[in-house]
Amino acid sequence: MKQQKKILIIKFSKILNQPRVHRQIHFLEEHYDIITAGFDKESNSQRRHINIKIPITKYGLPDKICWNIPLIKSILKSKSDLDQAIDLIIVHDPFPLALSLMIAKKSGAKVLLDAHEYTPRQYENQWIHRYFFIKIWDLLCRQYLPKTDAIITVCKGIAEEYNKNYGVHCEVITNAPYYSDLRPKAPDKNRIKIIYHGAVHPSRKTEDMISLMDHLDDRFHLDLMLVKDSSRYFRKLCELVKTHPRVSLRDPVPMPDIPERINEYDIGLFLLSPETFSYRMALPNKLFEFIQGRLAVAIWPSPEMAKVVNEYNCGIVSEDFTVESMARKLNALSTDDIVGYKMNSHKAAGYLCAEKNKDMLLNIVEKLLR
Repeated sequence: MKQQKKILIIKFSKILNQPRVHRQIHFLEEHYDIITAGFDKESNSQRRHINIKIPITKYGLPDKICWNIPLIKSILKSKSDLDQAIDLIIVHDPFPLALSLMIAKKSGAKVLLDAHEYTPRQYENQWIHRYFFIKIWDLLCRQYLPKTDAIITVCKGIAEEYNKNYGVHCEVITNAPYYSDLRPKAPDKNRIKIIYHGAVHPSRKTEDMISLMDHLDDRFHLDLMLVKDSSRYFRKLCELVKTHPRVSLRDPVPMPDIPERINEYDIGLFLLSPETFSYRMALPNKLFEFIQGRLAVAIWPSPEMAKVVNEYNCGIVSEDFTVESMARKLNALSTDDIVGYKMNSHKAAGYLCAEKNKDMLLNIVEKLLR
């Protein structure tokens, strides 16, 4: 029997919390021998896994500024799994790229970078990133991106930016979730139910979606399915919700369950302020989850999301990035409009799903291993 080729997947985070990584593993493990390396102590499966220990500062915090790359390299090299030949390394984000190229040089492996977002400008709204990290990321990208054998990212706008600044070609594989076998639910014309789900961070300005309700007619009700944390900002949002009779908090659910959970709603809302390049170019999980949930979509004119909404005619895109502009669009909707958008999401769900990305990923990997 022909031995399966070995693929090492590296992510400097807890892989169990990374849906994009999980989907890659699921698509590839049917055809290849997969080894994972991340911060998880174990992989929760029979798959071989290498635990990378997070460097700790004297203050007891993970050291995210000064990674000891030689230490991580020695941890990986000491594992018997890597004494065997590795045929391909899939590395997530540019930061572990230097390490991956070192391992590849020893084993003769190809290197596929999943860049995810546009890393050099991902946190440009934070002063420490603007004045310190952006130069480091730029140096890493200039030095190591051209040495990879292939690169993938999450949307066309980010792929074009990598090409413009570093001269590399990126294939696009979106963050679409698995297909959900659901049907659109008919809206109640007297109670249009809006849902937003996701993590909270001050830069996302979730309060804009709460403020929107001051401008909408009484048909509309907003539920926020927020990932709970202990931050001051989360507490601020909870207090704001109490002041709005048509806004409620809902408990979050595991990511694979989101489409089924939100299927009872009518409109998926996401207002993302374009403060950074990554925010302007965002094409997030939640857009595709709205579509898998068979909802009408309501977004600000973020170009990558707007392309999807306009192409499939599955919702509304406001004229500008203001609450008032979105309110005008929503208030103008009839029940029939919402039904039409929900049906178009239903038609689009079979195309905007992870299963459609599977063949693309397998083709890229097959070419690299050929």
